[in-house]
Amino acid sequence: MLKPPVRIAASLAVAAALVLSAAAPAQAHNYLVSSTPEAGSVVTELPETFSVTTNEALLDLSGSGSGFAIEVTDAAGRFYGDGCTSITDSTLSTGASLGAEGDYRMLWQLVSSDGHTVSGEIDFRWAPPADAVTSAGAETPPNCGGDAITVPDPTTATAVRSDAALGDVLWIGGAIAAALVAGLATLFMARRRRKA
Repeated sequence: MLKPPVRIAASLAVAAALVLSAAAPAQAHNYLVSSTPEAGSVVTELPETFSVTTNEALLDLSGSGSGFAIEVTDAAGRFYGDGCTSITDSTLSTGASLGAEGDYRMLWQLVSSDGHTVSGEIDFRWAPPADAVTSAGAETPPNCGGDAITVPDPTTATAVRSDAALGDVLWIGGAIAAALVAGLATLFMARRRRKA
């Protein structure tokens, strides 16, 4: 049978492991596994949809796609598409339309399976054939018959998520450190009593 101080230390170690294992899923945001178009690609034929696919199913509790968006702009800042999105399992998509030949940027935002908002950017080049049907684009973001969702700059969004994750880690680390200090103090007091 384990001595009381050893039992306490073992209990603290188990408690710390449980806290860390419970906190791990909170850090597991969805991540991009594929997209149409691919980052850095040259698109010569307009696809039916632009899409992003992540490693896990997307979280759309309302069923309305609130918090989800794909925004396509050209180098001049004109917007393309109607702003409507579709969510199927781990894929977010929108109807594809583009204007004149040139560089384009597709910003995307979605709600990860852990409830956190995740966003990113995909840059590509449009090199259409002479007979391609193109769009004039718009000066303002499309709204799909409602309020337009402005997709944040992914570098800013990433920084916010990193700060939140750091806060979680510090809080959990502090709790574990406090538990270990309490355990060591208990061991110290138990040894002093035994010597006395």
